Amino acid sequence: MIDNIIKYFPSLTKRQLEQYEAMLPLYEEWNAKINVISRRDMEHFYEHHVLHSLAIAKVICFSPMTEVLDLGTGGGFPGVPLAVMFPDCRFTLVDSIGKKIKVVSDVVSRLGLTNTKAIQARAEQMDGEFDFVVSRAVTTLGEFVPWVRGKISRAQYNPLRNGILYLKGGDLEQELHPFRHKVRTWDISDYFEEEYFDTKKVIYLPLS
Repeated sequence: MIDNIIKYFPSLTKRQLEQYEAMLPLYEEWNAKINVISRRDMEHFYEHHVLHSLAIAKVICFSPMTEVLDLGTGGGFPGVPLAVMFPDCRFTLVDSIGKKIKVVSDVVSRLGLTNTKAIQARAEQMDGEFDFVVSRAVTTLGEFVPWVRGKISRAQYNPLRNGILYLKGGDLEQELHPFRHKVRTWDISDYFEEEYFDTKKVIYLPLS
């Protein structure tokens, strides 16, 4: 329910609310053609996809003009909900699977997200520098870091140093051990009361 978005983010503008409300019918339309989101998961679209993505907005408020790369965006998460939340930032949503980028490109266009572009590419094909790389558990952090290490800008505009903001759940102790002196985690359940978030975290690893 979009009511949950309003509950946790009460200061949204009318335009932002309209964009969040428009997401569900757009994804339902596309899901009837391409199975971007599992049919069962569509029943929990706002909780499992939109709100989960917005957990990142609870740990950082991106400064205007921040460049964000969503690597392995899939159907557009967390990038699309974050792009609505931060209209003054620039988002690049990347996935290697063409049909997913086709969906994301259409959603971005129909939501009027002029701050967002969708690109079909692999991580190693991406040029340019970004302030933050966001992702939803596309692989282990140990595999993910080498993909993005050379893509982080040294210029700092935000309360957190530039780096990775990663959404992941479960027992992460072993996976995070190699980064234990730098990594920081937040329990999403500290921000959202739904049971779905009980084991889910935002992982932050500075890389600049």
